[in-house]
Amino acid sequence: MHRSAPRLTRILACAAVPVMLVVAGCSSDSDSGSGTPDKGKDSASSAPSAQQSTKAPEPAKFAKLPEICKSISAKTTASLVPKAKAKNGTAAASSDTASRGGCSWNGLDDKGVKGSQYRWLDVSFYRYESDASLGSGEKRAQENFAKELAKVQATEGAKKLKTADSAGVGDEAKAVTYELRKTGEDFTYASVVARTGNVLVLLTYNGAGYAGADGPSDKTVLAGAVKASKEAVAAVAAANK
Repeated sequence: MHRSAPRLTRILACAAVPVMLVVAGCSSDSDSGSGTPDKGKDSASSAPSAQQSTKAPEPAKFAKLPEICKSISAKTTASLVPKAKAKNGTAAASSDTASRGGCSWNGLDDKGVKGSQYRWLDVSFYRYESDASLGSGEKRAQENFAKELAKVQATEGAKKLKTADSAGVGDEAKAVTYELRKTGEDFTYASVVARTGNVLVLLTYNGAGYAGADGPSDKTVLAGAVKASKEAVAAVAAANK
């Protein structure tokens, strides 16, 4: 039986799940040295002296983030989410826009008796500064890359979960595909965790068919997620030129 658009909208209210924040790891590096007394000098002047120094981490590669909702082109978002409620995206609240931010698009394409198609796209950015006590920005991003990937792989209720390298997306990237049952329908997911220098890009794209319509294939969803991820990563470099 065909469900009405208002009914579907209420059902889909819980479909989007925001990406979780990351937690920075810590590391330190230090050297120590001592002086050597010279012969012929008195004991006060010839006493050994200890000197300790902390090696400064290399400067962070990227100093700022792009405009998050413009990091993926309007052409791409329109293709991936044809009937987005907000075509320019909905920005996520952030208390520090220089270090983190997010944007999402979601919408329902109601085709009447032919069924409906729901799509959701979300992208988040996290930038890490170099810190003497925490390490370089790139090292911190590498540590959190592993943590964020583990979070996606541990998605509760995920079925047919697969992880693969995503070539051509930043300095390193992994794509995770899986299925998830929500609101009585099977959703197909593709999440990409990517790193470029000292910046992490987390992107998720998913979709489902309603009222008897078939949902998108895992290949289609993965291709869309990778395409959007490449644009998001490129936007970081463009913003720092």
